[in-house]
Amino acid sequence: MVIKLITKYWHYSVLAALAVLFFAGSFFYIYLTEKNNFIKWGSPDETANYTFTKLYSEEGTLKIYEKYNLIVNDIIHPRSTQSEFGKIKPVSFLGIILIYGTLAKIFSFKIIPYLTPIFAGIGIVYFYFLIKKIFGKTNALMSAFLLAFFPVYIYYSSRSMFHNVLFTDLLVVGLYYAISAVDKKNNVLKNNIYSSLAGIFTGLAIITRTSEALWILPVFLVLWVFNIKKFGITKLVLFLSFLFLAIMPMFYWNQILYDSPLSGGYPEMNSALKNIAAESVQVISANSDNLGQETKSYLREVKNNLFYFGFQEFKSLESFNNYFVKMFPLLFWPAAFGVILFMFHATKWKKANWAYLISFAVLSLILVFYYGSWDFHDNPDPASITIGNSYTRYWLPIYLGAIPFAGLFIIKITKILKNKYIIFFSRALIILYISFSSINFVLAGSEEGLTYSLEKNNQDRIQYNEVMKLTEDNSVIITYYHDKLFFPERKVIVGLFDDNFMIYEYAILADYLPIYYYNFTLPANDLEYLNDRRLKDFGLRLKIVEKINNDFTLYKLIKAVDVL
Repeated sequence: MVIKLITKYWHYSVLAALAVLFFAGSFFYIYLTEKNNFIKWGSPDETANYTFTKLYSEEGTLKIYEKYNLIVNDIIHPRSTQSEFGKIKPVSFLGIILIYGTLAKIFSFKIIPYLTPIFAGIGIVYFYFLIKKIFGKTNALMSAFLLAFFPVYIYYSSRSMFHNVLFTDLLVVGLYYAISAVDKKNNVLKNNIYSSLAGIFTGLAIITRTSEALWILPVFLVLWVFNIKKFGITKLVLFLSFLFLAIMPMFYWNQILYDSPLSGGYPEMNSALKNIAAESVQVISANSDNLGQETKSYLREVKNNLFYFGFQEFKSLESFNNYFVKMFPLLFWPAAFGVILFMFHATKWKKANWAYLISFAVLSLILVFYYGSWDFHDNPDPASITIGNSYTRYWLPIYLGAIPFAGLFIIKITKILKNKYIIFFSRALIILYISFSSINFVLAGSEEGLTYSLEKNNQDRIQYNEVMKLTEDNSVIITYYHDKLFFPERKVIVGLFDDNFMIYEYAILADYLPIYYYNFTLPANDLEYLNDRRLKDFGLRLKIVEKINNDFTLYKLIKAVDVL
């Protein structure tokens, strides 16, 4: 009996082991980065997300009051935040903060860094069940393996305060329940429950990365068109009602933080929404004589506001080539051939398969040209093409969407071997080869791989400890790169000495608080120039406190009269 059950459900045992193994690996990496209770992050976005998540879990607020900002025009705050009348607020989508903050209220803030690996492990399981419904259990298990070992999924699960893995997992869960809601095998009550769950998880995905609604809405429209009769009115109402319910916390906090339910922390997005809304009013109020002209104006306004960084099709295709074709050839080429095989057997595929392909094509086109038109320079070297650049995390849905087509190619190509045991082992060997290659890439195959990140984390720990020992608790640190390291233990200003308006504010602040400057070590002649030219007019001087390492030095900014 036991043997029969194991034989029948071995897929589930393998799937569970895979999810647990993934979580354990990510957990162990994050644990290594938190040595001696050092919880710091590699980017301003992660730092802000963690800081406000912890704050929300402990105090139920998303604002940090900094009284000294009232006298220096709100310059005291790190990147990925904004300050308004002394209140420091997040400049990001609020979903990850609200979801993780709520869970941390229950389980303690110490769980926060590990929540993304937990959701990622759950995401692998739901991805299996989603693909199983569309392409069958063999492809589903292969896809689960390819996802669990995919470099971007591992990398951004380990760098756990980015939004992208959480967003993707919530959307996968939402899609699974949306598809389950039209399954004829279920009774009416179960399908209604699935519709409600689809709305909740899709809504949570939207508040986690609201900008992705740009392609989520068309994808769900495609799915709805393919299943209009099956979905019906009741399930549609339930889906939309629970989606709205999941979005409500974002509306509430947007109102508190940004004075409007539809405003967020990104000024460009707020401006785009206002411009599109204004043009919409013009179209609605237009008469028959100028309707055509107003409609053209509306479409032009939508395009200009959605692509507010420009629309660059050739740059988009070049970025796609760099960050998919070249960076992940073991996924791209099997997936590309899988799509070709899909088209060759077009008559054999069901409606669900076609809905998946069309949805994948829609989201890929939008994501490639939307984000591909932007310039991201996350790496100090603008020419560097690494896994840590933003394209990889923004295109995570494209990678996931491609995985089942890679699985389809592996299944079809191995069928020519005829013998079922040889087929099984050949597939296992292919998956193992891809998995080991992926692990090698994410650990050491990129200059921003996890091995590199761990070493940088160790260096940051040394810098942090030294600077903390040399600065007072109420001190301010002016820096250009290290705000993510010193905030919130120290007040930080992101700045240099190339702006007289900023230097003027520094001079005011120096009457109230000790001010330090931490950046690349200045050559003697540059330090002399700053003291004798730039700072002298404001009654300030910069003096060396201590050289922290080969590259960076801590300076103190003092009033010139203090030197006498």
